[in-house]
Amino acid sequence: MTWTDMTANWAVWYRRLQTRFPNLDDGAMPFSKVDRGGFEAYLAETHNLSLTEAQEEIDDFLFVESLILENNDDHEAA
Repeated sequence: MTWTDMTANWAVWYRRLQTRFPNLDDGAMPFSKVDRGGFEAYLAETHNLSLTEAQEEIDDFLFVESLILENNDDHEAA
């Protein structure tokens, strides 16, 4: 899954992001989905991460979520 895939259905994915990153503020989110770099900087600031760590966290989130989606698709096809 890519950032673009995630932002296409932001409301659903934002809830999942909040589960992983509990310090996210709903008021800050409207601008975030259009600017990954800005979101990563915001994530770093609100979760005591370096910018590199925040970037890695988002990469990890997207990777794990894509595995979950793939696994769900495999189960539906079986």
